[in-house]
Amino acid sequence: MNTNYRLTIRYDGTKYRGWEHQPDTDMTIQGKIERVLARMLELPEGEVPEVISAGRTDAGVHAENMIANVWMDTLKSPVQIRDYCNLYLPEDICIKEVAVAGERFHSRYNAIGKTYCYTLYLGECKPTFDRKYVWQPPLPLDVPAMREAALLLIGEHDFASFCGNARMKKSTVRTVDTIDFKREGDYLRITFHGNGFLQYMVRIITGTLVEVGQGKRTPESMTELLAAKDRKKAGATAPAKGLTMMKVDYH
Repeated sequence: MNTNYRLTIRYDGTKYRGWEHQPDTDMTIQGKIERVLARMLELPEGEVPEVISAGRTDAGVHAENMIANVWMDTLKSPVQIRDYCNLYLPEDICIKEVAVAGERFHSRYNAIGKTYCYTLYLGECKPTFDRKYVWQPPLPLDVPAMREAALLLIGEHDFASFCGNARMKKSTVRTVDTIDFKREGDYLRITFHGNGFLQYMVRIITGTLVEVGQGKRTPESMTELLAAKDRKKAGATAPAKGLTMMKVDYH
């Protein structure tokens, strides 16, 4: 019987071209998982089950709890599916949990919120062991000024200035509920929660907040930046390696 399964996935995106499979490479998260599931299901060559994720993370971005769903006809239990996938997937992709989902569950369309975390390294020496998961921007940073700027981005706004897709046809209005800052030793973790995020949006906001911290912009300039709806006026896009998708919310 064809059943809808919900997957919770953790991955290190360093080596990959993002989540979504692409015709010119096999180095995508979706592609790796689909090929393992096709092997498990003993499907004909070239046929794979479609694994639909809650979001399409970009090349180099990581995930702690990406949610996906896939329809499959298998006698294996959810635990057996999980264990099979983890046996054959690369070591930088892990299926944390498999569960039977309702027929109407869709990982993307049913999502009502997402949490991302961007990690900055503020130490004076190089982050040798964490270098693939943090960004070390030029110091010093005025973190209180960054917090002040972030407060002006909270709420429902047109975030066109923070959208990396210049050909975006759909609405660029999004709601950002919180932007929290937490200092842990040499690490500054900026956590974003909202109802959805545009392409590169968290990374562009982070890059812009860093410019505020460096004194290149004032916190108050965020209001003008939102009104401009012009990507060229925002800051540089922060490197992908510092970003991790942490959680997806559902009713």
